[in-house]
Amino acid sequence: MPETHAEQVEHDHDEAGYTGAATLTLDGEEVPVRVQILVQHEPHDGRLHWFGRVDRTERLTDLLGGRGGDVEFRTEHGSAAATIGDVDLWGRYRLSGTGRPPFPLDEPPPPEDD
Repeated sequence: MPETHAEQVEHDHDEAGYTGAATLTLDGEEVPVRVQILVQHEPHDGRLHWFGRVDRTERLTDLLGGRGGDVEFRTEHGSAAATIGDVDLWGRYRLSGTGRPPFPLDEPPPPEDD
């Protein structure tokens, strides 16, 4: 019996990510936030793409006023340039970037012996 699309997506790729404290810097101001980010390797361009949501924060809402822009995304592990964009129904902004994210990634599993 063929798999449904949902079953295929569930095991077609492994997703890594980060949930926790971070700092966004925009217009020279640092805003402490909490984020939920997923990381996925995209074979079409060979790069890591990371994306997720920033929990609702009044100061961030005041600074952005519903618009998006470029930010510095920093965790205790490092920093990276990111884009902040659309707001969902719960007031959370979308955060995305490409390349190495500012948090550690799990090492890939070792190759299996034949």
